[in-house]
Amino acid sequence: MTEKQDPGNNEALLLLGCPEVPVQMGIAVYAAHQLAKQGIDVAVAGNEAVIKLLRVSDPDRLYVKKVLNLDRTIGELVEKKRDPGLCIVFAHNDAGISYAATAAYIIKGRLIVIVFGRDAENLAGQIEFPCETIVEKAVHNPTELKKKIDEVFGWHASRT
Repeated sequence: MTEKQDPGNNEALLLLGCPEVPVQMGIAVYAAHQLAKQGIDVAVAGNEAVIKLLRVSDPDRLYVKKVLNLDRTIGELVEKKRDPGLCIVFAHNDAGISYAATAAYIIKGRLIVIVFGRDAENLAGQIEFPCETIVEKAVHNPTELKKKIDEVFGWHASRT
């Protein structure tokens, strides 16, 4: 837990951008599942394509219970209608970094930015706001990214 995390706020918000990089969806569902196993109330926000992929991939909402519209959710954050104790932003392009920057300045909780894709290192270099980062040049294979996420959250003992 970082200084910024509110231990009394049991909500985690995962912000996903365009799902053009294949590892995003698998890692997001994995993270949502792991957080839910810890008793955390998880919501995943994304654009229309993300929402459709989640509904097709998890039709009974076994892993992702709450699916939200990304733009509406950003509005709720700005208006202080939603303030998660944990916000995880998935960033594989400039738009993802912009969403993370917005979150950094409007939420009180812990912010983790997962930077991935072919240009992950350069993208991570654009981060000039307070947050924790996980950076991995993952595009198709989620294994190394999963290992880094497991380390940050202490899930490394998990056999999932």
